[in-house]
Amino acid sequence: TSSTSPKPSPTPYVPRLRYCIYRGMWSQLPENKHNNAPQNPPLYHSDMPTFTTDVRMGKVGELFASSAGHAAKDEQVQGSGGGGPCEAAFWIKEKGTQWRIKGTAFVVGPDIEGENGSSGVRTVKSEVGGRMRLVEGGEGKEGEWSWARELTAHFGNCSPGMRGSWRNPPPGTPVKGEPDQHHQLAQKVTDLDDPIARSNFRVVIIKPDEVEQTDISDPATARRWKYTFVPDAQDGIGEWTKEELWP
Repeated sequence: TSSTSPKPSPTPYVPRLRYCIYRGMWSQLPENKHNNAPQNPPLYHSDMPTFTTDVRMGKVGELFASSAGHAAKDEQVQGSGGGGPCEAAFWIKEKGTQWRIKGTAFVVGPDIEGENGSSGVRTVKSEVGGRMRLVEGGEGKEGEWSWARELTAHFGNCSPGMRGSWRNPPPGTPVKGEPDQHHQLAQKVTDLDDPIARSNFRVVIIKPDEVEQTDISDPATARRWKYTFVPDAQDGIGEWTKEELWP
């Protein structure tokens, strides 16, 4: 993600990075026998990686502040929205291959299917929904798929201990005395509708524009490929082009 540069600085933004857990492609949550949350029917597939986070973490505010909307106030980043630039890297040691994914990242929050959709909700559904492809035979069944159900399914996909982390004391705040009884470390949450954990839980969706694959498994045949997404104004989806590069 990008963050506003401290003053004085010759550039307006500086990069910020952290480790995140890949949670599968949006609309294609991996099968998990321990996930007892309601699941959407398999109507869509996509090329958009996801990870989960806490709305109180810095990355959420950075994705909002660096987006076209330039949301800066805390109350402006509590719902769905975002759209700031993002880059993710995967190193597959067994294959000697690195993947770099460049694009924009959108945040899905508990307001994603509220009665009065915010501009952030509309942005997420337009930008992310535009890259969700119906599977063969899915035509006419779109109404069976729910954004809120997909969000809950991601919450259920996490372990009780991970869900409990969304009831931790506010991340990054100074330790001053004991936290209140509702915000403690090492809690385990089994209730899919836990009000505190769900209020802090977010799913982040990376909408990629460019992907680079670098294979260095054999130095003698090392290769690099760049995949670029080219939108199609006619079908609204587009396609990926592929170019081979020297590593």
